[in-house]
Parts: sequence; C-alpha cells; structure tokens
Amino acid sequence: MEIKENRIDALNATLTVTLDKADWAEPKKKKLNSFRHQADIKGFRKGMAPMSLIERLYGAQAMGEVVNGLITDAINKHLEENKLRIIGEPLPSEKQIDNDWIDGESLTFEYDLGLYPEVDIDVTAEDSIPYYKVKVTEAAKADYKKNLLRQFGSLTEGGTLGEDDFMTCDFEQGETKVEDTYVALRSMASDEIKKGFIGLKAGDVKDVDVVETFANETDRASMLHMKKEELAAMEPVWKMTVKSVKTFKDAEENQETYDKIFGEGTVKDAAAFDKKIAGRLAEEYEGESDWRFGTDAREYLVKKAGLKLPEAFIKRWLLAANEGKFTAEDIEKDFDSFMKDFRWDIVRGEIMKKHDLKVTKEDMEREANRFVNYQYAMYGLPAMPEDQTREAATRLLADEQQARRIYEKLENDITVDFIKKTATLNKKSISLEKMRELSK
Repeated sequence: MEIKENRIDALNATLTVTLDKADWAEPKKKKLNSFRHQADIKGFRKGMAPMSLIERLYGAQAMGEVVNGLITDAINKHLEENKLRIIGEPLPSEKQIDNDWIDGESLTFEYDLGLYPEVDIDVTAEDSIPYYKVKVTEAAKADYKKNLLRQFGSLTEGGTLGEDDFMTCDFEQGETKVEDTYVALRSMASDEIKKGFIGLKAGDVKDVDVVETFANETDRASMLHMKKEELAAMEPVWKMTVKSVKTFKDAEENQETYDKIFGEGTVKDAAAFDKKIAGRLAEEYEGESDWRFGTDAREYLVKKAGLKLPEAFIKRWLLAANEGKFTAEDIEKDFDSFMKDFRWDIVRGEIMKKHDLKVTKEDMEREANRFVNYQYAMYGLPAMPEDQTREAATRLLADEQQARRIYEKLENDITVDFIKKTATLNKKSISLEKMRELSK
C-alpha cells in the first residue's frame, strides 16, 4: 500500500492511495469465508456452499467492503501522523481514475482534502468593540407601567360596548338557541363591521350575519357551540340578544396591585414603583445590549482573523454530505450565511482553546433547567416542582440534537462573556428605536 500527498496550496490537497493485490487478497478471503458461513443457499447445507459460488454471488460486495475499509484506515492514519486538520470529509476526486477491479494487480484512488487555515487570533484590551447602552426614557417607563397595569387588570361590568370590550350574548335561529356565549369585538372581520356593534348595551337585540361578521370558521363554530359541519347546515343570520357588556379595566396603582406584581411589601409607594420599572427596563435593555455586543464582537473578530477557506471544496462537501436534501442552487443561495457562521466557529474554537474556556456538565444541566423553566412559563406554568423540572431537563439532554444545540449556545455565551471582560468596550448611548434598527 502506498499513500502520497500533493499539497496544491495552503487550503487544498489531494491524497493518492494505491493498493496492491497483496493488500486486499487475504482480507477479501476472510470476508468471503464469513459470507459462506452465513449463506443459506438452496441445494446446499447452510455454510457449505462452494467458494466458487460464494465468489460469484458476493465477490463484488466483499471486494468493495474490504477496499473501502483499507482506504479509510490508510487515510485516517495519514491524517493523524501528519497532523492534518481537514474540513468535513475527504471527497473522491472529480478526476476519475479507471481501475480494473476484476483482474487488476493494483487499484489507485484519489481524494481531495479541504484544509483548515492557520489561525492566529486573540482578544486583548487593544481590541475596541462597540457596546450600546439603551437609555431608559420617561416615555418608556410610562408605556411599561401602562402595560403592566393592563396585564394585572380585570373584566368588570360595563355600560355601552366599546371597541376593546366584550359581551355575553344569546343567539337564536328558529328553535335553536345558544345561551351565554362570549363575543369580543376584536374577533370581528373588519373595523367597518365593528362600528355596527359599538354602543350596544344589555337588552339590545340585533340580527347578525355570523359568516360575514366572524370570518374565522373555527371561532364561529366555537361561539355557537357547534361543530363546523353542523354550522354549515345553518342559515348565516342569527338573532343576537346582548346579556351583558364586559369592560376590561386596568389595575389601579395601589398597594394591592404592587403586592400582586412584585410580592407583598416589596413596593410601598409610587416612587418605589417607578424605580422598579426603571430597573426592569434596564435589565431588558441590558439583554438587548449584550445581544448586540455579541453580534458586533463576532463580526469584529472574524474580520480581524481574516480567515481564508477552501470555498469550492466546502460547496462540494456540503452537497455530498446533504445528498438528496439540498441542491447546488440551495447551497449557493445560503453559502454566504453558512460561511459567516463557519468562520465564527473557527475563531470561537481558537479563543476557547487559547484561554482554556470549557463547557462543564454543570453548565449543561443549568442551561437545560433554564430552558425547561422557560418552556413551562410559556405555557403559563411559571413555578414547576424542582424534581419535575430536573427530570424534563435530563430528558432534554438525552436528545443528542438538543444537547448539541445547548452545548453550542454555551460555547458562544462563554466566549462572548470572555471577550466582554477582556476587550475595551466603546460604550455608546443609544435610543431603543436606534438599537432595534441596528438589530435589523
């Protein structure tokens, strides 16, 4: 066996692997013997078919498996001994080599390699990266307070129906009567239709074309307590009688509301309420500032590293690795985005290696627990028992794809946190609107 490396340039190389008959003869014989022992061929006792028949039936398969194994072992050994760091996998050369698989005394194969670039990147105090701090404005505090009081508000009995109000109604059509159904103006099909309902009060009666008024069939069926197929058999016009009007009233700013929002006794007056709101906004804005900093730090360091990569090889590798999933056109369309991520992966890996930054088991468990709690909160379950959260987190980490996603997120978080502590932050005050424009 012989393997030769041809370095085309700093990022591309080829490997030529030549196998002699002596390399594959004995392994192929052992492979055929294995097939023979397992073969159950009509007319012969199991494992007793003649080798000539086994050769005819399984020779090509045995030869292919043996040769592939020999090539893989040879390439892996060469890469290890020569400390070659390659991108993806070796790809069969586009330049085809004709081999005589039946009578040939030797076989030659050529593979293309994409090589990782030399990376020399670090972070020091000489690196200046923007860090945008969002100003907490009086207008922002007022909006936040308004939304918070609305969030903790409640429905009360109202007089006449307003645009943001609700009503309970009875619907009648012939002998069919649907009582105490809930109707919201916001679910109506258009502003023009809503105008015909504004001002209604308890006791008012109105003929309503439910198909025209409520465009969503599912909502319509739910409102009339029917299945969709039952609804389709009914006439669209129903007599609607308003039973009551419900007005959503924001929570009043008082001690009871303070206790509901922040916990008993935490906030005791309007000044403390304002201070809490300012603190919450500052926390939210800090999250946006950190996210923006991570984006800017990534772009800055990738540019600083100036990495060159074997792009033609990478396109071929992506197409081969995702055979059947993506076309060459798909890869070309998303290639720039992929390369940005790939360059950052290389830079991030180099910084982590240089400064011995690691993701620990404890980090993984903590992040999985945080993610599970976030999911529970999204479903309206903000305080699940600790053992239930821990069990769900364990299941999450048992999923290889989910665990990999969490691991990569932590790698990114750890690296960006290191950059933030090490580089010089060029702090800039900015409005929330400008920050969100940047984020687009």
